[in-house]
Amino acid sequence: MTAPLTTTTGSGLGHELKAVLFDMDGTLVDTERNWFATETAVMAELGFTLTAQHAEQLLGSPMERAVAYLLAVSGLDVPPAEMERRINTGMVAQLRDGVDLRPGAKRLLAELDDAGVPCALVTASQRVIVDAVLPSIGAHHFRFTIAGDEIARTKPHPDPYLTAARRLDAEPRSCVVIEDSPTGIASGEAAGCALLAVPSMTPIPAAAGRTVVESLESVDLDYLRDLVHAHAAL
Repeated sequence: MTAPLTTTTGSGLGHELKAVLFDMDGTLVDTERNWFATETAVMAELGFTLTAQHAEQLLGSPMERAVAYLLAVSGLDVPPAEMERRINTGMVAQLRDGVDLRPGAKRLLAELDDAGVPCALVTASQRVIVDAVLPSIGAHHFRFTIAGDEIARTKPHPDPYLTAARRLDAEPRSCVVIEDSPTGIASGEAAGCALLAVPSMTPIPAAAGRTVVESLESVDLDYLRDLVHAHAAL
């Protein structure tokens, strides 16, 4: 039996940056609007109209939670697996021609590569979506990728980021998680990582252990190192 995932705390840990753990949708690539457009189109085909008020509930949600929300809010009698299939099919079609990286993402990934800092991609999206997006980002930037359908408890549980830190042999407090959504931020913070929020579709307030920036254009390796040092002092 696999042991439960737990955070590790204690003085002397987390003073040096050991790894950077990136969310994907809305953080590295500008796909959150693709997700909502796809969900809106699927629901319209089924006779229900999504509005802007639904977007915040869906932002960053793993597929299971998004489907459950859509079915609950609409009252539609559609099997969850069918709803999931429709959404994934629509997203893959949208991603076929590539997707834009968010400002500063390409430069930051290259800088981390040059410095030899281990990186992982940790997303609530399913593997079929990850594989469609990776060519636009560059799979070579990551030691590995973790998709939402490859772990028993995905975001907002801490398990995805704890798993990534463990696979990189790094204490969670020595890792920086970069996220754009409340769901992902909750996951990274629960894991005990330093948190850098780069909001995409919804505002993210600053908080203890969490830094908020407008874009990755203002972030470099020294900035991430300083985040870990500050986090260790909390």
